[in-house]
Amino acid sequence: MKIQNNIIENLAHTLNISVKSVEATLKLLEEGNTIPFIARYRKEVTGNLDETVIRTIETEYTYGVNLQKRKEEVIRLIDEKGLLTDEITKKIEEAQKLVEIEDIYRPFKEKKKTKATEAIKNGLEPLAKIIMSFKVNGKLEDLAKKYLNSEVKTVDEAIEGAKYIIAEWISDNASFRKQIRYLTFHNGVLTSKKKKNAIDELKTYEMYYDFKEEVKYIKKYRVLAINRGESEGVLTVSISIDENIILDYLKEKVIKDKINSELTLVVEDAIKDSYKRLIAPSIEREIRSELKDKAEDVAIDNFCANLEKLLMQPPIKEKVILGFDPAYRTGCKLAVLDKTGKPLKIAVIYPHEPKCEYEKSKETVLKLIDDYKIDVIAIGNGTASRESESFIADVIKSAKRDVEYIIVSEAGASVYSASKLAISEFPNLHVEERSAISIGRRLADPLSELVKIDPESIGVGLYQHDVTNKKLKESLNFITQKVVNQVGVNLNTASPSILQYISGLTKSAIDKIINFRENVHPFTKREELLKEKILSSKIYEQAIGFLRVLNGENVLDTTSIHPESYNVTYDLLKYLNLDINSIGTEELKNKVKDLDVLKVSKELNIDKYTLEDIINSLIQPNRDPRDMLPKPLLKKDVLHLEDLKVGMKLQGTVRNVVDFGAFVDIGIKNDGLIHISKMSDKFIKHPSEILSVGDIIDVYVSDVDLAKQKVSLSLKEV
Repeated sequence: MKIQNNIIENLAHTLNISVKSVEATLKLLEEGNTIPFIARYRKEVTGNLDETVIRTIETEYTYGVNLQKRKEEVIRLIDEKGLLTDEITKKIEEAQKLVEIEDIYRPFKEKKKTKATEAIKNGLEPLAKIIMSFKVNGKLEDLAKKYLNSEVKTVDEAIEGAKYIIAEWISDNASFRKQIRYLTFHNGVLTSKKKKNAIDELKTYEMYYDFKEEVKYIKKYRVLAINRGESEGVLTVSISIDENIILDYLKEKVIKDKINSELTLVVEDAIKDSYKRLIAPSIEREIRSELKDKAEDVAIDNFCANLEKLLMQPPIKEKVILGFDPAYRTGCKLAVLDKTGKPLKIAVIYPHEPKCEYEKSKETVLKLIDDYKIDVIAIGNGTASRESESFIADVIKSAKRDVEYIIVSEAGASVYSASKLAISEFPNLHVEERSAISIGRRLADPLSELVKIDPESIGVGLYQHDVTNKKLKESLNFITQKVVNQVGVNLNTASPSILQYISGLTKSAIDKIINFRENVHPFTKREELLKEKILSSKIYEQAIGFLRVLNGENVLDTTSIHPESYNVTYDLLKYLNLDINSIGTEELKNKVKDLDVLKVSKELNIDKYTLEDIINSLIQPNRDPRDMLPKPLLKKDVLHLEDLKVGMKLQGTVRNVVDFGAFVDIGIKNDGLIHISKMSDKFIKHPSEILSVGDIIDVYVSDVDLAKQKVSLSLKEV
């Protein structure tokens, strides 16, 4: 337990929280509680830690435990060989990283056939030891003759074999490797060059054709770009360093006596061979692997931040929406959705080439607007998007009612449309027709629709195809689960796609929920999940606070208040001289406005965190955290690149935030880029300090490139 305590203490120090909070969190996780449940309903135990910190505690503690297990295993393996010393044990116990442990273990590993093992097999190890002692009387040639045999026939072969053994000894030295790794990282230069005859038609990697940057300063996104160029056969990549820095270090450490110049030259040769053949390639792989790991972490963190903002975009409530999936040859697919997202009408029009049925298409859309009282048109941003935008902007000028439109990201829509889920939802529709429904629903309720798609297909990251898929998937699923549980779902209408992210719910539990509400009756209270044995008591505890029953028997079932706190909620209402019918009223809001939370929490014997959450839920029983965020930017007219002038002020929507800037939809064909240097007069490390996906912002045009169809934007007035 002492070892685990050390891990816990280190975690507490790193996260700047108490040891008690870390221990309590780990205990809750060990008991089978989910992260969303702990973050929302066990604040008093953890000290109000959020989901991200709880997950960090879980992952870092697991890493620490696994690291300790490896230490114990390596100590055992070395001890079994009878070679364990107090010094080796101390070094292993002090190691902070797996690579350090492996460096220490390297000399004791069973080796495959190497030049050194062959030389040892041929009896040359004693010669190598004598050379390394620097105590040779007479000439080395005379000494080497003593080791000639059927396998070693010349003096040169004997000395060469001894060099191989010495080279491997040097390579196996953990302290040498640690220092060389440090020197290479801080003095090395990462270089990329275009391969001879390599094909890069779009010149995607042009800036890396002859590129150099110090390893310690290289930007993380460049690491991933260079790695991709290398994997696609366009670039060759290497880390170079002034070898004299390393060789001088090794000579100083290895050569004990420079008086015998003959021995010194032999050992210097072994040092050079050790570094070039054994150490340098290995260290380069390790550093590049470390660079990739760190770049992956940054890319995944950025993707997660963007995904969270995208999933939290507010729904367009109480609007009839026309989903519009643009295309040329196959026609634009239309889907009319009612205020609940239910498809009412599917249609196809051909306003663009090759059919060019512009007027006929216009009549069709105007009739749909009139017949179904359409409020908003959601246009997918794929092929023919901007032509479709021009078409819709023209159509709504002739509409009899007020209609607006918006460009919606359709990333992943085609993946969903062809999926088993989409087929089961709409078995009689074509893929493109399902896509039009999905585009419309992304506006009506982004979260409910986007959870149907693998998070990595949503397209709000950078280099998502260049990172470890397992690591990316786990992180994005965590973010999706976090958002879904923060928002909560309607128990009677939530799809299996969104229910899978609810805290604690298993596939079996979801199937039982769907079966009950479809074949027995809609749920009228949360308690039915227990009474009807749909959920076990543990799953019920973990999930129920995130499942809402609207228009049921108990108004508390519409809130995020956990049933375990219903009694204390009644006590609070009684304390305020109110009843259950007062929830959400102005009278209740006024009474809790100046409430002394600490005083009341003591009187009602409840912790302050739970009390604060109960009060907030009573004030806004149907509160959706997404409602607090800016609504999507709706438009009535189209903007062309040719209309833009430097200095022009525009309003746009942030579509993606990456390491070097942010892409903003200002209503033209391609999103404009705000480079990080044009975001603030103050230094910022990352664009996410200023902008988030979904933000509605004012921008200024700083440059227009008609040839490349690109526009540069600035947050600062030009």
